[in-house]
Amino acid sequence: MTNALNIAIIGAGVTGMAAAWDLTRAGHKVTIYEAESTVGGLAGGFRDESWAWSLEKFYHHWFQTDVDLLKLAEEMGVRDKIIFPRPKTSFWVDGKILRSEISPSALFLPLSLIAKLRFGLTGAFVKLFPFWKPLERMTADSFFMTFMGEEAYGKFFRPLLIGKFGEQYDKVNMAWMWARVKTRTLRLGIFEGGFQAFLDTMAQKITEQGATICLNTPVEKIDWVDMKPTLTIKGETQAFDRVLSTTSPKLLLKLAPRLATTNYGDQVGNLSSIGAVCVILATKQQLLTDGTYWLNLPADSPDKRKSRFPFLALVEHTNWMDRANYGGDHLLYCGDYIPANHEYFRLTDDELIERFTAALPTINPAFNRDWIRKAWVFRAPYAQPIPYVNHGEDIPALATPLPGVFWASMSQVYPYDRGTNYAVRMGREVAALMAK
Repeated sequence: MTNALNIAIIGAGVTGMAAAWDLTRAGHKVTIYEAESTVGGLAGGFRDESWAWSLEKFYHHWFQTDVDLLKLAEEMGVRDKIIFPRPKTSFWVDGKILRSEISPSALFLPLSLIAKLRFGLTGAFVKLFPFWKPLERMTADSFFMTFMGEEAYGKFFRPLLIGKFGEQYDKVNMAWMWARVKTRTLRLGIFEGGFQAFLDTMAQKITEQGATICLNTPVEKIDWVDMKPTLTIKGETQAFDRVLSTTSPKLLLKLAPRLATTNYGDQVGNLSSIGAVCVILATKQQLLTDGTYWLNLPADSPDKRKSRFPFLALVEHTNWMDRANYGGDHLLYCGDYIPANHEYFRLTDDELIERFTAALPTINPAFNRDWIRKAWVFRAPYAQPIPYVNHGEDIPALATPLPGVFWASMSQVYPYDRGTNYAVRMGREVAALMAK
């Protein structure tokens, strides 16, 4: 290919590898630089020595509406390895586990008849309404208060928004909530072997097409010299025809100081986000004995110490996936979203495990620490963008003001929530821009 471009990609997550898939198929030379020892980014997993499958560090699943991800898997010849079992998802309300997806149990929600009607009609409207743009003009808080009412909103959705966004819960726009409801399906998908198996397959496929993946290779600087973008790696500067960064907003501005002094840099710097923590437990006993996979826990206050539960989501992975894939372990996620300066990022692993597991007897009084065979803690300071009112006007373009330098991060998939499907879509979109 005579017009082949020499392209560098920072980050071997789904966005970077999806871009590399299209770019290498078009005949371009692609080198991916990844600071970690494995590919995958926030979607990556790990595997205990007794497990046949890997487990995600942060709970993940796909939806049957994830057409971009499914199309890419088909192109790679691995669509048949994606399965969609149907799990049970529930709310914890008034000390009871209530099934939350569409089912006859919805008739028995602890609400008055009028509140049940408003709850159902509002949910149906959000699911069926075809446009997101008008919804970003209002907050989810004001929308639900207006249409669903205090009784249903206060019992079900406000506690979840508080748990996820803390003090920012009443500032998140309704378009973001619309996108979460609109795209969800009752069946949830996973790759046979776990997400890491899919990510490793992506890496293998793009390598077979000519891409080079450099692990344990952090980039030190993005610059622009002699009319070309450059990267500094291990003290050496290399020039490329195109550079794609898939980093967080904060890291982008640190790597590319030239951007920090531009209007684009101001846009990037004004983006808000929160972090995530997951305590994962391998236990000898089943905690959620009713078969619930995902239990939404209410938050009474943005202050975690004032809420009944110190985390937002309790996910029993092996109530969805066969525990035979994990050496017979029952696997539990205790997951939460918090600001990057929250104490959960300062506590030791043992302290965080103790804090979270102390709440489990509330769910199942039989639980005790002897159930735990092993525990892991994973933390990410950049895990969830915060979309304010009219957020669409604040999203930076994929092409930066530095010629040949592009940025694609989960802060730009709005109004959709961060996830591998939208990472694939954005990766392929930015690849098309870079190849022009």
